[in-house]
Amino acid sequence: MPNPLIPVQEIAERAGIPEHYLDYYGKYTAKVRLDFLEPQPAARGKFILVTAITPTNHGEGKTVVSIGLAQALRAAGHRAIATLREPSLGPVFGTKGGATGGGLSKVEPSDIINLHFNGDFHAVTSAHNLLAAMIDSHFHHGNALGLDVDNIFWTRTLDMNDRSLRHVVVGLGGKVNGVPRETGFVITAASEIMAILALASSRADLRKRLGDIVIGFGLDGRTVHARDLGATGAMMVLLNEAIMPNLVQTTDGTPALVHAGPFANIAHGTSSVIAQRMALQSAEYVVNETGFAADLGAEKYFDIVMPSSGLKPDAAVLIASVRAVIGQGGSHDNALQAGLVNLQKHIENLKQFNVPVVVALNRFKTDTEEQLDTLARFCASHQVPCALTDVFERGAEGGRELAAAVVEAAAKPSHATSLYPAEVSLDKKVSIVARQIYGAVNVHFESKAKKQLQKFASLGFDHLPVCMAKTQSSLTDNPKLLGAPTNWTLTVSDAYLSAGAGFIVVIAGNMLLMPGLGKDPAALHLDVDEEGNIIGL
Repeated sequence: MPNPLIPVQEIAERAGIPEHYLDYYGKYTAKVRLDFLEPQPAARGKFILVTAITPTNHGEGKTVVSIGLAQALRAAGHRAIATLREPSLGPVFGTKGGATGGGLSKVEPSDIINLHFNGDFHAVTSAHNLLAAMIDSHFHHGNALGLDVDNIFWTRTLDMNDRSLRHVVVGLGGKVNGVPRETGFVITAASEIMAILALASSRADLRKRLGDIVIGFGLDGRTVHARDLGATGAMMVLLNEAIMPNLVQTTDGTPALVHAGPFANIAHGTSSVIAQRMALQSAEYVVNETGFAADLGAEKYFDIVMPSSGLKPDAAVLIASVRAVIGQGGSHDNALQAGLVNLQKHIENLKQFNVPVVVALNRFKTDTEEQLDTLARFCASHQVPCALTDVFERGAEGGRELAAAVVEAAAKPSHATSLYPAEVSLDKKVSIVARQIYGAVNVHFESKAKKQLQKFASLGFDHLPVCMAKTQSSLTDNPKLLGAPTNWTLTVSDAYLSAGAGFIVVIAGNMLLMPGLGKDPAALHLDVDEEGNIIGL
């Protein structure tokens, strides 16, 4: 059974955060003030990046293993902190459910974290929609800036899976209701403001990035920024508390900083740089989860977050499960053996970034010893350390083998590098990721995408990294292609400029920025009992 929750001030003490840096949000959560950040800390902990092979729809336990690894490191006598993203309500009420781990390796209070956690998602949603409202108000009141109504690409946002909002028309019903124009909604985790919140290094940096947001073009072809509308200050007000990381605890009282929530299949997919920096100045080991598989969250960390923040991982943990490997084996008679090519490709991908790699075999109840042994022998044949992990059932004790392997790996020199330098052209950056990470032999740019990338380059944004928006269900842009396909072509259908976040979003295939609910979503199975306890989350 998990231990009773510990008051957050004691968790702060374990994390090395003095109490006067805390703003309390109840008894068990607190925000950490930004003045806790040291400009140049005297020492920096080891930074462990956690990723996975291509997951099934229900995920392969990346969050639970990240939490369990931090618990196991602390149980082994090390100061350890987990840095995790905040859950989005879209998956919570959709397919995947909550994102706080499970069993004996959860972050608590999990119900609060999974739902309206300290208002951060609400603040991002409000800041994003305030900017949208100011754009439409500017049109209504005469359009002094000369905005091109057909070239505004700032959408609205909502933290919910709602396919009906992907493409909408606003301003209907006469002049009093504004100027009619086409727009749409993205889910809050795909909002550029969420990415900005996660990448900002300070309040000053947040202000600059918000002002740099390009909302669209003027009638003369120039870029129009959020600062041109005078929106920066109001957005700063809405994000004033959201920029501070949230301190919580795991089921055994290990400190965790849970902050920001960009998706990894349509954004860069990791917790905030501020939370990571705070943890690194306080702990010996920081365990940082990145979203989905190594072709998404990990690639984006090395190619987007690392160059922007200067934070370099000392080791990478690649989570594999029997379930995921079998899933990648498809209809083969020996699906486990056939699916090993997916594990192999992710190992090879991580090695390209020049970091030591450890494979964590996340054990499920349905796994057999023979299946687990097959995966372990495969890792050994590729000279990659492998550790059986069972933190869901056993907590820190189930992660001891992994913790020992991580300590050993992180002690080795890490020369973490990005795949490409900034001066490479945008189409070349896409090609490098497609070929080296996804395994494509070619890239086809549809005319719309080609024109967008050429325009962004002509405007001086060609130095930015690319953030690939791609299915998480396959290494390719087709969710039905399993394993590690070869001899295929990546199709790039569109591209968006996220100047404030500092990257170009490149859409591969039919990727959507607003998910939809399935036929049997988690929302159908959630309720509250007479005592106010949440059921089914």
